[in-house]
Amino acid sequence: MLCRVKGLLARVSALNNFNNNSNFNANNRNVDNNNRRLRGIAKHAETLILMACRDLWKELYSYDNLLLAYKKARKHKTLKQYVIDFEKNLKHNLLMLQVELQLKSYRPKPLETFIIRDPKTRKISKSDFRDRVIHHALCNIIEPIFDRTFIYDSYANRLGKGTLKAIQRFDCFKRKVSKNNSLNCHILKADIRHYFETVSHKILLSTINKRIKDKNILWLIKIILENHKTDLEGKGMPLGNLTSQFFANVYLNELDYYVKNELSAKYYIRYVDDFVILSNSKSKLRTCEEQIHIFLKEKLDIALHPDKTKILTMDKGINFLGLRIYCHHKLLKKSNVRKFKNKLSRIIYNYNHNNADYDEIYDTIEGWIAHGKNADTYNLRNKILAPLNDKFGGEISTKEYNRYLKTQKSKKKH
Repeated sequence: MLCRVKGLLARVSALNNFNNNSNFNANNRNVDNNNRRLRGIAKHAETLILMACRDLWKELYSYDNLLLAYKKARKHKTLKQYVIDFEKNLKHNLLMLQVELQLKSYRPKPLETFIIRDPKTRKISKSDFRDRVIHHALCNIIEPIFDRTFIYDSYANRLGKGTLKAIQRFDCFKRKVSKNNSLNCHILKADIRHYFETVSHKILLSTINKRIKDKNILWLIKIILENHKTDLEGKGMPLGNLTSQFFANVYLNELDYYVKNELSAKYYIRYVDDFVILSNSKSKLRTCEEQIHIFLKEKLDIALHPDKTKILTMDKGINFLGLRIYCHHKLLKKSNVRKFKNKLSRIIYNYNHNNADYDEIYDTIEGWIAHGKNADTYNLRNKILAPLNDKFGGEISTKEYNRYLKTQKSKKKH
């Protein structure tokens, strides 16, 4: 290992010296591209050195990492009873998790499963809080390693990304492809059939193993995956787990590179398993659809959804990330508005019968407002939310309380 590191250091040094000492003509594109390639090799070599010197497993079970993971897991849930119970013996609980990881005796508790209909029926699996701490601890270590390999236009569950950024990017692509609405713009709109239920553990672990060589890390990932019991042996991830959201990006990163590099699709956006490709050519999109179908089946053992994969035009509007997007405006899908109203009514009913707290109401409203602002919904939001001011005007949520405390601390510092 030491010899390898020394060799890489020498290679990096040589490449950097080569870049610094050589005099190139800035106008020569070929030479400039070569220079960039060499800098890229040097940067990659430096990354390899850094990885070679790190002990990812020790970093994962370190007390500092587990404490950070706990803080992330409890975010916006500080008043939940399971968080309060865990916090009563915080140091002991974290040390127990640390020992279980060190001895590799850690076993996650069975998932709590429930069904939601919004209106589509979904099976959600909820992990025990101590297991969620482990999920955060794992993602703290390996997510940065993978995130730098993801394409720019992968927007789900990534820092600085999200639905708003994806919609803004869609608007940008739409203008470029249509030349500011002067040309036809066709969109291949697709998603994966039963994606989370059909992800292959074997393929996922093989993909992760390309970048993570630590056998203990791979052991933990396998333990987490196997905790989700399905009818399909060796397949599936639970909806609701932090790790599932992260693994979903890792799994389809292979598709991203195929679409960008092999199919040369310039205007491509993915959000989890929902993706679009924009083009002036309908026939090119048909070819892309056919090639993607083959790639997914042969390489990832998953398939496009036959009913939700279509080639559409902008003049009729397109459903994307909960919005109905047209050439000049955006609206919330009617089903989205109906779903929010039903969910809010159900939570308020539970609140009135002491089966829900105000935190749940606040989180629901805040999330919907953040999403609704992406479309032309000012009047709609006022119409739905105005009556709630009288009922909940005197309430305060955990999020609001924590923001207040943070503001007070900031004032004291200054």
